Amino acid sequence: MPSLVRMLLLLFFLSPGVPAEQQTHDHPAPENLGTVSFSTSCKPEVQQEFERGVALLHSFAYSVAETWFKQVAEKDPSCAIAHWGIAMTHFHQLWDPPIRRDTIPRGRAEIRRAREIHGSTDRERRLVDALAIFYDADLDAIPYSDRVSQYEHAMGELAAAYPNDEESQVFYALALLASASPLDTTHANQQRALRILDPLFRAYPRHPGIAHYLIHACDNQLMAERGLVAARAYSKIAPSAPHALHMPSHIFTRLGMWDDSIASNLAAQAAAHNQGDIGEELHAMDYLVYAYLQQGREREAAGVVQRLKAMTNLDAGDFKIAYAATAMPVRYAVERHRWDEAAAIAPTNGTPPHVTAVAVWARGIGLARSGRPAEARREASRLREFEAQLRGRENGEYWARQVGIQVLEVNAWSAQAEGKADEAGNLLRKAADDEDAIEKLPITPGPIIPAREQLADLLLEQNEPALSLREFQLDSINAPKRRGALVGISQASKALESGDPYRPKF
Repeated sequence: MPSLVRMLLLLFFLSPGVPAEQQTHDHPAPENLGTVSFSTSCKPEVQQEFERGVALLHSFAYSVAETWFKQVAEKDPSCAIAHWGIAMTHFHQLWDPPIRRDTIPRGRAEIRRAREIHGSTDRERRLVDALAIFYDADLDAIPYSDRVSQYEHAMGELAAAYPNDEESQVFYALALLASASPLDTTHANQQRALRILDPLFRAYPRHPGIAHYLIHACDNQLMAERGLVAARAYSKIAPSAPHALHMPSHIFTRLGMWDDSIASNLAAQAAAHNQGDIGEELHAMDYLVYAYLQQGREREAAGVVQRLKAMTNLDAGDFKIAYAATAMPVRYAVERHRWDEAAAIAPTNGTPPHVTAVAVWARGIGLARSGRPAEARREASRLREFEAQLRGRENGEYWARQVGIQVLEVNAWSAQAEGKADEAGNLLRKAADDEDAIEKLPITPGPIIPAREQLADLLLEQNEPALSLREFQLDSINAPKRRGALVGISQASKALESGDPYRPKF
């Protein structure tokens, strides 16, 4: 592994063509980004730079991609599609949030400029018009889900009109993933995207977007095995992009391949740190903590958490940064069943409500499992407030549901501490069923502790080893090789064999 990291670090140098202002104020532009062929009506001398911007876009290196598209637009004022590229860098289709309201006027301006420039091809105009549907919609009247669905429909028409153009197909597949509902457990859009991407991956094995979006399409338990080949390939296609080094771990996590996940995220963390990409560095660190804990490597997990504590001036308002920074110490405490540590966790000021909820949930669980149910229920009430806030936000229904599950979990453990075994079991069973009905987003490797795993823990504490074993087995199907499930299966099996009541060791 050290030799891989050293090799990757050698790749991160500034390109001679990068503007001086980018070298001072932005992340160094990565090299080795894969192979993209995107025909345009622009001047031949900017074609390579434009394709570089698209390659960066496909690996979610948005800020650097914007710099390259702007450079193309400056060198060739007749290149309308460069303004489409700039607008695309503000539309983070698989992130949370996918777009910030303060960037929408900038995107609209770029779309307007693209439309003012004459001489574009029909394909280029269709790309611009599709994105315009998204940007020009009335934000107060049309929910995000409807806007992205309309964008996906327009991209579908473009892909149908240009069936032999790989970029039209790839961006349509991404639009399908962007508009997929986390409540659809059949993963219909992901299946459609995979049908597009699979043959393209065979035809264009060095294309970064194809491998990347194929991994995202398969980032669910139903399809994870089908994403393994792409996961193995993506980090080799674009080894200079931190996100490309990290993305394989989405599949490795789904399959319980902890050594592979650790190697992937060590490389991603080093690359992101070298390029000054704090969000990507923390994202990789969160996945590292998760994987280390699944192997019982508490010392290594603690080292990552200590590294986090040494980082200063983190943007608490940036969801990607705030979530990872909040989740890491919570994982470290709760996965180890250190309830006193969990009860002492304090939310960071300024984080979004669905991030603050993770810390409040940890406090509630820690208090309840330390025998302080009254205090825990106060944390559950705080979570209820966050749930209500989120329901009033654009695209907040997903996180409202997640916080609702956290409320059930805290109240369940509070009921258990109060001696209300039936109430505790009913609440946690509802939490587990609710969680099974909703898919995770790409920002996280999964719940801190799956609700079904908590239900199995509860049943074991209630001296119901047979019921507990069944729930642990279900949990291990949903999240293969999770340490909590493996240990729980062993404990429940021993309790069944001996006939002795289970006594928690923590």
